[in-house]
Amino acid sequence: MGRQRLLDDFAPEGSVAPPLPALPGRPHPPALPGVWRVADGLVAHPLLRNGEIRALPFQLDLARVGLDEDLLVVLPTGLGKTVIAALIAAEVLRRSEGKVLFLAPTRPLVQQHADYFGRWLVPLRSARFTGTVRRPVREGSWETADVVFATPEIVQNDLVADRYHLSDVSLIIFDEAHHAVGKYVYVPIAARYAAERPTGGRVLALTASPGGKDERIEEVVGALGVARIEARTRDDPGVQEYVQPVEIDYRWVELPPASVRIQELLASAAHATARKLQKMGYLRKKPITSLSVKDLIALRAEIFARPGPMVRRFGPLFHQLVLLHLSHAQERLETQGLGPFLQYFDRLGAKEKPSRGDLAVLKLPEVVQARSEAQAFLATSREPSHPKLDALTELVREALAAPRDHPPRVLVFAQYRDTIQSIQSSLEVQGWTVGRFVGQATRDADDRGMSQKEQAQVLGAFRAGRFPILVASSVAEEGLDVPDVDLVVFFESVPSEIRAIQRRGRTGRSSLGRVVVLLTRATRDVRYQIAEVRREKAMHRIVRRLSADARRRAAGIEESRAHRTPKKEGA
Repeated sequence: MGRQRLLDDFAPEGSVAPPLPALPGRPHPPALPGVWRVADGLVAHPLLRNGEIRALPFQLDLARVGLDEDLLVVLPTGLGKTVIAALIAAEVLRRSEGKVLFLAPTRPLVQQHADYFGRWLVPLRSARFTGTVRRPVREGSWETADVVFATPEIVQNDLVADRYHLSDVSLIIFDEAHHAVGKYVYVPIAARYAAERPTGGRVLALTASPGGKDERIEEVVGALGVARIEARTRDDPGVQEYVQPVEIDYRWVELPPASVRIQELLASAAHATARKLQKMGYLRKKPITSLSVKDLIALRAEIFARPGPMVRRFGPLFHQLVLLHLSHAQERLETQGLGPFLQYFDRLGAKEKPSRGDLAVLKLPEVVQARSEAQAFLATSREPSHPKLDALTELVREALAAPRDHPPRVLVFAQYRDTIQSIQSSLEVQGWTVGRFVGQATRDADDRGMSQKEQAQVLGAFRAGRFPILVASSVAEEGLDVPDVDLVVFFESVPSEIRAIQRRGRTGRSSLGRVVVLLTRATRDVRYQIAEVRREKAMHRIVRRLSADARRRAAGIEESRAHRTPKKEGA
């Protein structure tokens, strides 16, 4: 594993913004004509600092809509969703006594939004509610704060405990609003706000990617209670001239013969297990070779839904678990390499209380042979665990050698923590300094998690150019602001259009961006990439339709108002 560098090496000067001063009261200056004035290409407003926000017409247009209606903004990452939130928040705070509640899914995002508002708005009373803030402090801060930045779980817990209410929230902002589905805490908070919102209260939802299916987008819209959807893309008129282009390339590799042999062994074991399930009446809707992890997870629910005594479910559930393990192992082999493949089974065998299915998959002859061959290959071959590692090294070398007017920055996304270790080690062997950015969970001594403070320090150092390469898990996909990333590399394709859009949004902000996706021929890498492209196209099509429908409804309402004639006196 690559050495985790000392955090002091990465600590940027001034990485933590000072708290905003507490003021005796909030100013309510008179309105400007047109709400925001544009002067010398910058936005002026009584509650905005002078010279901080560029006046981009599409941002101002969306902010005007958000002042009048509950709004879902769908805008690619890097096009200023937080700016739109700040524009609306400034005017809401000017015209009302209520507060602004800004919700974001993670603590780093809460910190980031608070820092931006502190830079853009005049000094206001601000509070940050995360898991590190104690309950008495939250209760006191809620009463006096003009703007509260919070993770939703903390707010939901406080609302359930009746510590405060949403009746004094004039604007609630849901960042990364695509999370508002199922049991995610945005859903009950939005329902609570619908019941308690004050007259004139507004909902603003922000996302780069609401989903690729009608049902999901409609679920988000319904849960948040927004009637208006406004979407813009990088290619739209009025946007294109203000953004930098992003080039998307694909780098193809081939599985080495040893990996192909192991791939065949796992496929044989999976086919035999799936056939047993088919004989029991399951898995008959799709070819065995087309089954996804999502299909296998859904199979478990289908097994429990079948009528009959529980004893009849034991056999199907046993085979379902074996097949799920084989699928996970195949994915790691094909998209990550022999090392992560072996680590998957090693962790399975190291469980304190393995299930019958866990033990059974480890004893399958094909798995025993596959593990033996993988171990022999890594012990005797000089080739890397996966050919993507060599391809990645070449990409990084090209990016670091290219001329530029700022410190080089390369961001590598990888799905699995085991792979992040392999990538870090492989790149550090080349003599490059490599940062690591992962979540807070610690799996073992060799794969420890990172605290919020550690995450902030590493990101700050990467922004400052103290090291050129950052290898990150999905934690870095959403919203984190890392300007001027020269190259973003997907170590593997992701089938989720939401995650792909979030990853790509880390580049092409203030300079030309480049994205490269590493793909292995004849593996599920290819299936995932095809699925992601299809879903992203569907998402754009659905969002454009819903946005057009909302505009037509709004135009119809305005036309109806214009033609409505007042009653005559005495009529």
